Amino acid sequence: MPDSGQELERVAERLYLERDYAAAVLHYERAFAAYRTVGDTTAAGRVARAAAWIAGNVLGDWAVRNGWFARARTILEAAGDDRPERGRVLIIRSLSESDPRVQEALLRDAAAIGRRFGDADIEFEALGYLGGLYLMTDRVDEGLDLLDQVMTAACAGELAEVTTVDRLFCGFFWACELVNDVPRADQWMRAAADVLRQRNDVAAFCRAHYGGILTAAGRWEEAEQELLAANEQFDHDMPSRREGVLIRLGDLRLRQGRLEEAAELLTGLEAHPDAARTLASLYLARAETALAQDVLERATVGPDDVVPEVGTSMMIGSLLALLVDVHLATGSVDAAARVAERLRGVADAQGGAYLQGAAALAEGEVCVATGAGDARACLHRALEGFGRAQMPMELARTRLAMARSLADGSPEVAIAEAKLALEGFERLAATRHADAAAQVLRSLGAPARTGPKGVGALTKREAEVLQLLGAGLSNPEIADRLYIARKTVEHHVSRVLTNLGLRNRAEAAALVTRERISP
Repeated sequence: MPDSGQELERVAERLYLERDYAAAVLHYERAFAAYRTVGDTTAAGRVARAAAWIAGNVLGDWAVRNGWFARARTILEAAGDDRPERGRVLIIRSLSESDPRVQEALLRDAAAIGRRFGDADIEFEALGYLGGLYLMTDRVDEGLDLLDQVMTAACAGELAEVTTVDRLFCGFFWACELVNDVPRADQWMRAAADVLRQRNDVAAFCRAHYGGILTAAGRWEEAEQELLAANEQFDHDMPSRREGVLIRLGDLRLRQGRLEEAAELLTGLEAHPDAARTLASLYLARAETALAQDVLERATVGPDDVVPEVGTSMMIGSLLALLVDVHLATGSVDAAARVAERLRGVADAQGGAYLQGAAALAEGEVCVATGAGDARACLHRALEGFGRAQMPMELARTRLAMARSLADGSPEVAIAEAKLALEGFERLAATRHADAAAQVLRSLGAPARTGPKGVGALTKREAEVLQLLGAGLSNPEIADRLYIARKTVEHHVSRVLTNLGLRNRAEAAALVTRERISP
């Protein structure tokens, strides 16, 4: 059995990469004791930080994480000020600092120390946290530039510590999802493919964030693959950390018009702070506007004329955009106008293509509802913003809003916009929204779509799955019948519902009965 600090640390790293997290923490703890025995302060601080990362960010044990960070800080402070360890102390201090100005100063000093002593792990870990801080304080471009530098260092092999690399990857994809930066995430996902393949645990977290990004980008088949893979890994290794994946899957199902599945995925997550937007969207889709309004108002509480404080504006923008829709659905136009004005303040403070598009769409919808203002100009700005953000669902929604705004004055242009919206929704297989676009076209006297794809569009395996759905079999039963994995069944069921324009399994079963589909 290994007993030196170096041997124990190597075993801990191997166990970590093999996803045996509890055993990895145990070996990091033993390595810490071994390093302390021989007086190796630097190494003791390093393994304490690794134990903190796994305990908190992987296993979700935040009290244990805080304890290990406190221990690491105490050990490293003893090394003195004129040592690279000072940089790690400053990073740890920044994590518990509430004042963003102090936090920024600590991280800048830590990065400088890392550069001075040639310690890339210290330098780029500090820059990674600094980039995240910039995003949360509405300096998005500066933050993303720093995170690009960090990713370059991680992919180039400049960093030595396994957990440092993983922290930086998780932080980067979290940031891209937060600001809906699809192109940046896409480019780095390709560039970092080899690194991600070597790191199973970070791949699960990154896949969850990347699945959310792909959902926003309208690449729903890819999003589903990433999210189901992440869910399977979390379910196997970290069941307590899978809430984020379930919320993202719920959002995907909601966009696809599969409300029952979305509701099932969100069951038990009603109090989760990250579920507010998806849950409110579900309520709105089911015409439960009072519930949607309650969720959103609790999540966005604050004066209408005040831009939220540090960090809040980054997360509040999409909630405010949805709250505008809820108010308009209930006929509360004045309330919608107030929220749209608040959203404009957030968008102007932060910048970013998505928020600019969301604010312009909200303003355009309010103009349509009030009959005042230049709705067309607002909606054109929304198209520009969503186009730069590469978000096709929002582009189609904006075109549908444009069609409604032009219905009376320019019906021919309205028809053209509604057709573009319908095409966009059908490309995405967003059945509920496609139905709305088709209804607008019919109200304008124009032909709508001819209907969903036929059964002939399915592959042989998908047709087999459809037949078994018609027989009322569950996913586990289908997996047993066809000798395939349950995850594969989930994928086939999703493809069947999407290709046939169906909302749920019940509609699939009804189709099988109606069309007399048989093997």
